[in-house]
Amino acid sequence: MLEQLIQLDKDSEDNLKNQIRKGLAVAILEGRIAPDQPIASSRKLSQALKVSRQTVMLAYEELVDDGYLVARERRGYFVNPEILEGRVKPGSVAAPTAAPTGSAPGWSEKLAFQPSRQRNITKPADWQRYPHPFLTGQIDPKTFPLAEWRECSKQALSVLAVRDWTGDSMDADDPMLIEQIRSRVLPRRGIWAKPEEILVTVGTQHSLYLLSTLLSRRNARMAMENPGYPDARNIFATHFDEVVSQPVDDQGLVVDRQLAGCDYVYTTPSHQWPTSVTLPIERRRQLLEMAQADDLVILEDDYEIETNYIDDPLPALKSLDQNGRVIYMSSLSKVLAPGLRIGFMVAAPELIAEARVLRRLMMRHPPMNNQRMTALFLSRGHYDALLKRLWRNYKRNWDAITRAIERHIPSNRVAPVYGGTACWVRGPEGLDCRELRERAQQQGVLMELGDIAFAEEEGPRHYFRLGFTAIEEDKIEPGVAKIAAIIAELTSY
Repeated sequence: MLEQLIQLDKDSEDNLKNQIRKGLAVAILEGRIAPDQPIASSRKLSQALKVSRQTVMLAYEELVDDGYLVARERRGYFVNPEILEGRVKPGSVAAPTAAPTGSAPGWSEKLAFQPSRQRNITKPADWQRYPHPFLTGQIDPKTFPLAEWRECSKQALSVLAVRDWTGDSMDADDPMLIEQIRSRVLPRRGIWAKPEEILVTVGTQHSLYLLSTLLSRRNARMAMENPGYPDARNIFATHFDEVVSQPVDDQGLVVDRQLAGCDYVYTTPSHQWPTSVTLPIERRRQLLEMAQADDLVILEDDYEIETNYIDDPLPALKSLDQNGRVIYMSSLSKVLAPGLRIGFMVAAPELIAEARVLRRLMMRHPPMNNQRMTALFLSRGHYDALLKRLWRNYKRNWDAITRAIERHIPSNRVAPVYGGTACWVRGPEGLDCRELRERAQQQGVLMELGDIAFAEEEGPRHYFRLGFTAIEEDKIEPGVAKIAAIIAELTSY
């Protein structure tokens, strides 16, 4: 019976009419409704589903408009045979019954390398169901500016806007988004760039992959912070013959003569990943001077913007660069939503031109509808307003988590930080952060491993990271207290 093919969920955000329409469309495409037999009348189906007849009628009318059904006078509604043309008929291809006679490809031998074997950051997909999600790179969904984004989405679907973004743009970006990044986002970091110096990417990892592909050559040496961002290390290890681990102290990247023998250096100066310390202005100038003296190119990952809670943010390295030696990368995802994957890089026009062509070979360009919606969001001042709201929320959470760590985890003696979206925590010697994470998760607490940030295969196990952008303020203290109790259990014997 037709009603058995339609599963209604009265708690769904989708209305009943749309659920009925979807259920019928799927059933038609799967060949579950005979094309030569009339489907149930709106009266019968409404009674069976216990919904109004008007709801069913509206669903039927939409299916007629979309070509799934045809209305035949005095006979009712039938499946439109044209909707099934060009499709393989259900049941026409028999499922294989005999065992395969040949052998499958030996993929482990065919693969040039297996990135799954690298040490990667992992996070539970269902993190939102945990009461204490101390995760980075996620946001509290309640902070997303839904009304403002809907407004921009609606505007991006206007007739004129659709003409702009529906065509094949080859390797171009939305000029409106480039202008907004150039005039509204970059000046906040003291950066002034021309349109030809900006490329939109699908997040910072995409920028890193493009740059690694373009810059790697035989015997090229890439230096990066240790501990440092695992995704960057994995990308560099894929492309460069040598990745040099440069130490980090309580002021960030150590600038010494070891860097002089490198071709490139990757750094996170605003808030070092994972420690969140800020590279002071004196050391920034020292790094730029060394870059000029030793022909070094700097890859600046400014992954967190405007998240200082005590002092004003320092200018980006790129803003201090007078010789074009800094390639700047950042993202709007940390502020808007990680799932949007809107990032960008700023560099010399010659490099951006090559990165644009390489990006075209990979994916042409990031989706133009998302680019236009983001551009509208920026142009209407919503981004600036959102930054202010998030700054207030994050500062409250930062205050709460720093107090809780000081109270409950006395072993933490790392350098104080005044910004960022996560705390780098040192547990007592002998603590195994992997066992700590497993036990904490069983008690509803999610946290991030620290050993994965170190270049060494077996990094120190007593460090871990607590993010505070996706957790509610009142859940912070109890969550840290649970972690402290588990630490006490693990280190008491």
